[in-house]
Amino acid sequence: MSNHRNAKLGLAGRYALVCAIEEGMTLKQAAACFSVSPATAHRWWHRWLEATVEARATLACLFDRSSRPRRSPRQLAPELAEAICDCRRKTGWGPRLVAGATGFCHSTVSKVLKRAGISRPSRPAREAANRYEWPCPGDLLHMDTSEYARFARPGHRVTGDRRSQDRRHRDGIDYVHAIIDDHSRLAYAEIQPDQRAATVTGFLERALSYFAGHGIVASRLMTDG
Repeated sequence: MSNHRNAKLGLAGRYALVCAIEEGMTLKQAAACFSVSPATAHRWWHRWLEATVEARATLACLFDRSSRPRRSPRQLAPELAEAICDCRRKTGWGPRLVAGATGFCHSTVSKVLKRAGISRPSRPAREAANRYEWPCPGDLLHMDTSEYARFARPGHRVTGDRRSQDRRHRDGIDYVHAIIDDHSRLAYAEIQPDQRAATVTGFLERALSYFAGHGIVASRLMTDG
């Protein structure tokens, strides 16, 4: 069930309202208690009274009704709507070109195509992801580095004040070095102040020692560097 965007009462609130009236509360009292107008309380109460036993049991009588009119005398005739849809299917044209070819105005063509569900071309099927996984732990380790700016105070996303932005990274940058095993997805990461060779070498040695402690001996290492 999806409520109307302006509805003040959900399904539980409507049911509580009719139960309160059944227990002896007047319509005005119930309306005041549930913060709705007397007309709203009257509507839900009378829908409850007029409902069948099954509708009450499922609370279907308290659902929002469709706002679509019972009759649409100005709606385009089915055979004319089908001509518009047929032009769309044969040519693949958009509403403006279809409107020019069929003689109807653009807005009418757009509404007809939308009702028929063909206002937008179907999306092409995506190719299946080419995933791979090495058969044993340690067959391949992935290594990467990410940069994160340090900050001494919350930025504009928290404070809403863009004057607090500091684009020059006065507080510096931290580098997260990470290695993940392709098969087991076991990962090891450290935050370092730079990406120099000595820093990366020390990180790699500690990472290999960490993996060895978990019984994983590395055979290959892949990095973007």
